[in-house]
Amino acid sequence: MAGALWVPDRRDIIWIDCNPQVGREMKDLHPMLVLSPKPFNERTGIVIGLPMTTAEFNDTNPFAIKFQGPKKVTSYVLGHQPKSFDWRARGAKAHRWKRVPDDVFAAACEQLNQIIAIGD
Repeated sequence: MAGALWVPDRRDIIWIDCNPQVGREMKDLHPMLVLSPKPFNERTGIVIGLPMTTAEFNDTNPFAIKFQGPKKVTSYVLGHQPKSFDWRARGAKAHRWKRVPDDVFAAACEQLNQIIAIGD
């Protein structure tokens, strides 16, 4: 019997190809923090999330959530750049870090909520 197919879930970190890119959007392969739940991702083939980067210039970005990944790698979740992608067509794969810590996920959701005021 074949194993179940992988589907990204909320709080997962995935690799996703952001190409094609336009203007100042991120391009190429980047990690992404998944915000949408697994049932949604599985049924629609779409994943909603926030891009991640290790670019140090984000240290002064007021919309970037800084955290330490494994081996003390500084990473940033970009709370001001929500994205939705067809994760299957873009060949999404699980990232080796697996998931972000609970406090980082909560901070990312709070940052996004401050921008779009979804709770109001």
